[in-house]
Amino acid sequence: MAPQSDDYVFTRDLLDNSRLNLMHHYYVKDFGYLIHPNIPTQGENLKVADVGSGTGMWLVDASDRLHESTQLVGLDISFDAAPPPEALPSNITLQRWDVNDAVPDGLLGAFDIINVRFMVFVVRKDDVPATVGKLVQMLKPGGHLQWMEPDNQTVHGEVTKPENKKESIEALMRLLQSQDPRLNPTWVPDLPGVFRDAGLEDVEADVHTTPPHWAYLEHECGLIMHELIARKTQNEAMAAELKRLIPLAVEETKRGAYLATTKYAVVGRKRR
Repeated sequence: MAPQSDDYVFTRDLLDNSRLNLMHHYYVKDFGYLIHPNIPTQGENLKVADVGSGTGMWLVDASDRLHESTQLVGLDISFDAAPPPEALPSNITLQRWDVNDAVPDGLLGAFDIINVRFMVFVVRKDDVPATVGKLVQMLKPGGHLQWMEPDNQTVHGEVTKPENKKESIEALMRLLQSQDPRLNPTWVPDLPGVFRDAGLEDVEADVHTTPPHWAYLEHECGLIMHELIARKTQNEAMAAELKRLIPLAVEETKRGAYLATTKYAVVGRKRR
């Protein structure tokens, strides 16, 4: 989900969509679940929202896993990345909403489950409490909020052999963090506290260390991100440096270097 001025740092094109769809499957395999085990999903007639639904991949996967009576709603400011509505399962609908706006009346107290993911480069630190507050308003009493993100403050290079180099992959991340504050978020570890401050109960954080085989694959997919930013940025010097570093990072990756990141899946329940 991007602000109305289209401040989104990526490109919403076929390459970007494919990156997000592939990363979705890696995250589900890595964590071992689409919806946290603490969240009940066996009931009928559940109403479920995916905020910042993007390509719709989470919704489609949820449609396959949940009871056929479940209503799934994708909320985003742009559906340029989503399939045409007629190509989606019949229990999925898409509705425009910007998290910076007030919650529409029709969404207040509407959902049993709300999922949020891959918003780390969209929501600013100062806006996180207000965003969580709006999501809580959208839950039914007893409903659950799930928010899953990488903690970019923990990004670091790993190698499969001591002789492998990782300088270029680490330089890529440092470049992004230094040039664009949106790409250096610090708030992910704060989410459990923000959930509690918003009145959510039974808050749990699954702080996840990714095993090397998944970390490598996620890193390889994540390299596409740098290419997309090089295309989108208006900073010519940054674009040139990205284009210089990307081939070097790809070569390091082939030889067995990768970026690893701690991830958070935070869940909480609204009071009944």
